[in-house]
Amino acid sequence: MSYAVVNPATGETIKTYPTITDADLQAAIASADETHRGWSRSSTVAERAALIRRVSELHTERRRELAEIIVREMGKTIEQAYAEADFAADIYGYYADHAADFLKDEPVPLLAGEGSAVIRRSSLGVLVGVMPWNFPYYQVARFAGPNIIIGNTILLKHAEQCPESAAAIERIFLDAGFPEGAYVNLYATHDQIATVIADPRVQGVSLTGSERAGAAVAEVAGRHLKKVVLELGGSDPFILLSTDDLDGAAQAAVDARLDNNGQSCNAAKRFIVADEYYEPFLEKFTAKLAEVETGDPTSAETLLGPLSSLKAAEGLDEQVKRAVEHGATLVHGGARDGAFFQTTVLTDISPENPASKEEFFGPVAQVYRASDEADALRIANDIPFGLGSYVYTTDAEQAMRVADQIEAGMVFVNGVLMDGAELPFGGVKRSGTGREMGRLGADEFVNKKLIRVG
Repeated sequence: MSYAVVNPATGETIKTYPTITDADLQAAIASADETHRGWSRSSTVAERAALIRRVSELHTERRRELAEIIVREMGKTIEQAYAEADFAADIYGYYADHAADFLKDEPVPLLAGEGSAVIRRSSLGVLVGVMPWNFPYYQVARFAGPNIIIGNTILLKHAEQCPESAAAIERIFLDAGFPEGAYVNLYATHDQIATVIADPRVQGVSLTGSERAGAAVAEVAGRHLKKVVLELGGSDPFILLSTDDLDGAAQAAVDARLDNNGQSCNAAKRFIVADEYYEPFLEKFTAKLAEVETGDPTSAETLLGPLSSLKAAEGLDEQVKRAVEHGATLVHGGARDGAFFQTTVLTDISPENPASKEEFFGPVAQVYRASDEADALRIANDIPFGLGSYVYTTDAEQAMRVADQIEAGMVFVNGVLMDGAELPFGGVKRSGTGREMGRLGADEFVNKKLIRVG
C-alpha cells in the first residue's frame, strides 16, 4: 500500500507519501490517549467548541487551497470542490453552535423515590476514523466535529489517494489551536488500522466506505468489543409517482445522479417511474443526461469530471457491460476514455440481472417502469442497501405513505441534494449502522452516564 496523489484527469502521479512506521503509530496512539486523559478532561465544552469554530473559519479562509487539492486527488469538479469545503465549514460551525445544548444534562423524571436523576454525556476516549476519497473534507467533518467537542480524540486514516487533503485537515486543527494528539493524521496500512482498533486505548471506530471494508472493520471491532459506526454503500431509489413538472423532475433526477461525478453514496441511482410517466420521463431524462459531457475538472464550466481513478472507471465499465450481457438495454452512453466515463442510461433490468442488486459508483442510471405505487415500492426495496431515497408525488398523503414503507435511513420528498448539517445521515440493511450529523451524530460515541442522587 502507498499513499499518493494521482491526478485522475491526466494519470500523472504528483507526489507519494510513506506509510507510518509501527513505532510512530504507537506514538500516535499514545499521544491521542494522553491528550484525552489530560487536555480533553480539563477543557470545557465551550473551549472545545470555540476551537472547532476556528476550524470552521479556516475551512472558509482556505477554501481555494482545499478545493484545488481534491480536484487533483480525486477529480472533483472545482465548483463542487468549493461547495464541499463550504459544507465542511458549515458542519463544524453547526456543532460549535449547538454543542452546549447537545451535551447538557438530561433530567430523568423519577417514577418513585426521592432525589434526582440525570443523564450526563461525556467522552469515551480515543476514536479511529477510516474515511473515503469521495468527500475528503465533508466526511471528516461529520465525524471529527462533534466527537472532538464531546472530548474524544481522533486518529484519522484517510483514503490512500487523499494524502494531501488529509495533511491539510490535520494542519487546520493544529492551526486552530488544538493540542498535539487531539486530531492525528495516520498514513496507515489496513493491517496497522486493525492494530489501532485492537489497542485497548482506542474506544471506537467509524468507517465510511465499501461493504467489504465495513465488514472487515466491524469484524476486528467486534472481536475487541469496540463501538462501531458504519456508513457504507447505497443504490438509492428515485420514485416518480406523479408530477406537475416533468421537466423539473427529470432535471432533479440528473442532478441527483451526477452529484460528485456520480460517486456519492446517497446519490439517486435507480429511477423508478410510474407507468404513465415512464416513456416521457425516460426521453427527457436521457436527453438531459446526454447534454452533460465530461471535461477538465479545474474549469468552472465543467459539470462532469473524471472518476476518482482509472481503476474505478474500469470497474464501472465492467459493470455496465455485465448488465447488458444479462439483458439490460443500453439506451445511452457506456463509453470510457481513461478515467472519464460518459453519462449512461440502462433500462430493462430484470430482478435476475446482477445490476439490479449492485451499486454503480459513477454517472450510470438505471430506469425502471412501475405499474403502480405498490410495484414501485417493491422495486425500491428489492436491494441489499437502504441508505437514502427520493419520492416525487403531488399527493401529500401518498408521500408520507410511501416514505413510511421505504426501507432506508433517509427519505427526501420532492427534492434532491437537500442534505444539511442539522440532518442525521445513515442507513439500514447493508448500508451500515449508526448515524452521523445532526443531534444523532453527536450521540454515537458518548458515555451516557446515569447519575442518580437519593
